[in-house]
Amino acid sequence: MASKAADIVPTRSRGARRRALSVPGYASGVDAPLRATADALERAEHARSIVLVEGISDQIAVETLASLQARDLTEEGVVVVPIGGARSVSRFLARFGPTGAGLRLSGLCDAAEERHFRRELARAGYAPPDTRDDLESEGFFVCDRDLEDELIRAVGPDAIEAILAEEKDLAAFRTLQRQAAWRDAGFVDQFRRFLGAGARRKLRYASLFVRALDSDRQPRPLQGVLSRA
Repeated sequence: MASKAADIVPTRSRGARRRALSVPGYASGVDAPLRATADALERAEHARSIVLVEGISDQIAVETLASLQARDLTEEGVVVVPIGGARSVSRFLARFGPTGAGLRLSGLCDAAEERHFRRELARAGYAPPDTRDDLESEGFFVCDRDLEDELIRAVGPDAIEAILAEEKDLAAFRTLQRQAAWRDAGFVDQFRRFLGAGARRKLRYASLFVRALDSDRQPRPLQGVLSRA
């Protein structure tokens, strides 16, 4: 779905900055997760393949990588569905899996939810996946800790700070790094907190980080799930 993975325009003014907080083509606002899921489910009525991800930032990352690979997910009949958290996966497996529509299914999950995904896949009619390799054979890939963490580590501190500077966010990040609560934390934890503290930052940087990486440096789970879509 290349049209949804639009470039984020660097901000130049306070007004432009407010506009840039919304990622073009994606839901925004307090009810964004519900609307994003509803929109994806509407498009899924005509899909041949479904990619289940936990949230909108994961959806953006998958669709951005697809655009970089010159894939048109709409034309291919692939729909990336943000399910609103791992604990909701059972109803999507029931709807689209072997006992439901029987579509081609793949997905991403966070490391903390790996056992839950294994259990729910077994309940949904898949061969019980006892290992991470078993999960991957069914098209489901585990992120350590999550896809956000995978991307932060793949891009690295120097490149992240260069992107922050381009986005006019570096000064704000430096302020967080000087705060007593975060001064002694590692870079990854500092940056994760920074993403979580700003409106829509997590969504903007999901696209920017995927675009910053060469194809061979994209997180393995992200590459894997897209290859199965």
